[in-house]
Amino acid sequence: MTAINDPPVALSIAGSDSGAGAGIQADIKTMAALGVFATTAVTAVTAQNTTSVREVHYVPTDMVDAQIDAVLDDLSVVSVKTGMLGTPAVVESVGRRAAEGGLPQLVVDPVMVASSGRIFLTPEGVEAYRTHLLPEALIATPNLWEASLLAGGTPSESDDVDSMIEMARRIHGLGPTWVLVKGGHLPGVESHDPGAAPVQVADVLFDGREVTVLTGAHVDTSNTHGTGCSLSSAIAAYLAHGADVTTAVTAAKEFVHGALLGGAEWHLGGGHGPLNHLGWKGEPPAGIRTRF
Repeated sequence: MTAINDPPVALSIAGSDSGAGAGIQADIKTMAALGVFATTAVTAVTAQNTTSVREVHYVPTDMVDAQIDAVLDDLSVVSVKTGMLGTPAVVESVGRRAAEGGLPQLVVDPVMVASSGRIFLTPEGVEAYRTHLLPEALIATPNLWEASLLAGGTPSESDDVDSMIEMARRIHGLGPTWVLVKGGHLPGVESHDPGAAPVQVADVLFDGREVTVLTGAHVDTSNTHGTGCSLSSAIAAYLAHGADVTTAVTAAKEFVHGALLGGAEWHLGGGHGPLNHLGWKGEPPAGIRTRF
């Protein structure tokens, strides 16, 4: 039973990031910032920081299932997002559960490519997404590299908005109700040379009928680790609050833009640093001493 003052509950099925910039940790922070109670099922434990992923340990499928069961048996989950699932068996298991109606308002962030461009999901895992999970998604949110894999192309073909639209159409044909192809890896977007990066960054949203190109101001920062995780979990959070898909996507983009701006000047780690999910201003709480 849900009381009138209870926050909505969402579930993240994803991997853990020890550096806490992405994965489950980013999902929890994002959902909390947006007034949603985040529950979790951990699919993988990674040893990573802002510079690299050092090791990955995949959680056995039956343990992933047990975590999901424990959450759903006790809490009224109203939206779900998936992140890094890791193995074909987990992808298939989550897809099967979704097909049975157990994962409402499913946001599929098909995490299968590292920020370096290295593919860390086997071809069997990619096919499991195509066959078992994407058909059950309310919305899929691949970046350009992931969209290329799912659409059967190559990343080199994904260099402009027209190619993003074509990939969105192909992925929609696999079954998701909506597709959001993210343009954060378009040529030039990640450049930090003065004047090199575009003023606006485009994402493509497609519902099977209408293509919408959503643009947002570029934020010149190297602190972008966890941007995709944060966007998909923000979409799930807004869906949990009752927003429709278009509203959820638009609001989620605004949230991530603010988080990028908020952390743009941070110097946490030696690589791609995290976002400022919680709107920290840099000052400690009142009454807390920072020097001893």
